[in-house]
Amino acid sequence: MTPHRVFVLSGPNLGRLGTREPEVYGSATLEDVAASTQSQAEELGLSLEFRQTDDEAELIGWIHEAVDERADVILNPAAFTHYSYALRDACALVTSAGARLVEVHLSNPAAREEFRHTSVVGGVATGTIAGFGADSYLLAMQALALSGRPATP
Repeated sequence: MTPHRVFVLSGPNLGRLGTREPEVYGSATLEDVAASTQSQAEELGLSLEFRQTDDEAELIGWIHEAVDERADVILNPAAFTHYSYALRDACALVTSAGARLVEVHLSNPAAREEFRHTSVVGGVATGTIAGFGADSYLLAMQALALSGRPATP
């Protein structure tokens, strides 16, 4: 049986993890996060596609790719969280195609500046995990594995 595919997608500035505001985002690099998620994916029997971009259009294209494959998505939309309606609309396609989308954040946006309190993605996500640092990605994968695959429409 082919392992279920999960896209783990990260938005702008996350390629700077480890050096960007470590007091907020931790000291783990994106490469560290990719390695730990890949290791956990193998343990859970999942096929992982881990990608990061600073480009909104590229991120939307990857979400479309996941939709076409009916793959689940773990998404850290980063700054796009708060204003990208184009990204929100792409995310809505994931769940309407019968897959799941978990929004993740390293920090807890609700405990930070007011402009970070609103997520345009959260309303179309299956769930949100925030505030657990790099472990937010691992918790999202565990949630997907524990909840099983939804029935396809």
